[in-house]
Amino acid sequence: MNHVEEFSPLLDQVVQQFDAIKERTGVDDGALERLRHPQRSVAVTVPVSMDDGSIKVFMGYRVQHAHTSGPGKGGLRFHPTVTLGDVSGLAMLMAWKCGLMELPFGGAKGGVNCNPAELSFRELEGITRRFTMELIPFIGPNVDVMAPDIGTNAQVMAWIYDTYSTHVGHNVPQIVTGKSVLLHGTVGRKDATGRGVVICIEEAAKRCNVSLDGARVAIQGFGNVGSVVAQDLADRGSKIVAVADVHGATHNDRGLDIKSLLAHVEQEGNLSDFPEGESMPSDDVLTLECDVLVPAAIEQVITKHNASQIRCRILAEAANGPTTVEADQILRENKNITLIPDILCNAGGVVVSYFEWVQGIQMFFWTEDQVNERLRDTMSKAFSACANYAHENGVDLRTAALVLGVRRVALAKDERGLYP
Repeated sequence: MNHVEEFSPLLDQVVQQFDAIKERTGVDDGALERLRHPQRSVAVTVPVSMDDGSIKVFMGYRVQHAHTSGPGKGGLRFHPTVTLGDVSGLAMLMAWKCGLMELPFGGAKGGVNCNPAELSFRELEGITRRFTMELIPFIGPNVDVMAPDIGTNAQVMAWIYDTYSTHVGHNVPQIVTGKSVLLHGTVGRKDATGRGVVICIEEAAKRCNVSLDGARVAIQGFGNVGSVVAQDLADRGSKIVAVADVHGATHNDRGLDIKSLLAHVEQEGNLSDFPEGESMPSDDVLTLECDVLVPAAIEQVITKHNASQIRCRILAEAANGPTTVEADQILRENKNITLIPDILCNAGGVVVSYFEWVQGIQMFFWTEDQVNERLRDTMSKAFSACANYAHENGVDLRTAALVLGVRRVALAKDERGLYP
């Protein structure tokens, strides 16, 4: 992976995490060495006819970290900072996440280096369909299954679904997850990541003797995940005292009215001028004194520069890789903070994606209550496994989650052996 490590701090972070725990897995070194590298990395050009008549070429990537346990599974993001290195790191995290949750998937991730905010609806569709066509040899319902991520949504998944199905000549709804229910998606998928985060927070609160009724909560990120976490915790009696997004932040010690805040963002698009709160710098939300802190935006926002200023009881990593290795060490030394690691905390999305994939194969669909009940059972089981391992081995939850996730994938690879 040397060709991408030099320009991807995120990949460096994920590899360091892997190297720090691999000896604890007790798995053969050969299998572990194979897992230190992505199984397949694809880079494609995505030429698109723009609305002004010009041709613009974007770069697209798809990395499949391991197919040992099943088809690749992971999101597709459209963002101007997308690199092959970052996608490789995120695919690696997805592999451990699927292993931890005992799902029959291998980790994968994809992205196109573009800015959706600067694209028309037609241009966005053009990028999606051309990217899908370029990846036809490398994706499929039993090969690699994409899902929404930053900058993508159910509409983007619909375009991928249609492009792939048109190409193969028959309907293949299980080629993607995160589709609308109308297109054979599943109820409960849109809110699944946020709901999974809340389930983990509830489990951690029980073990930390923190009551969520009246608990002060600060959330960085108010998109699909952060907004669901905010509303669900508010419904449980928590006070959401601060919320931040890419445009700014708002703060109210008495607690923000989340329904009003959601309506304001939908109409005005800016958190910082919410009339029922006070504007504050987005980064300050991370160091606000609170009971529960939820980084739900992008990676590497908690660093060695602000980790010592974190003042919470529970830190729930709703984003992927929000904490750097140096910051992790600082937080580990603070015994007052319980950190719920990303591969556990935000796994609700891939869990319900698995449910959607299964339903798509069977063409038999569950109720939302059934989806949510299965999600809670899966998340609670994984949290308990991590908490038990951490307690029995005297380690933190991140180490426990990584050991359990990596071990499952590595054991499967070791048992299957090396061909030829």
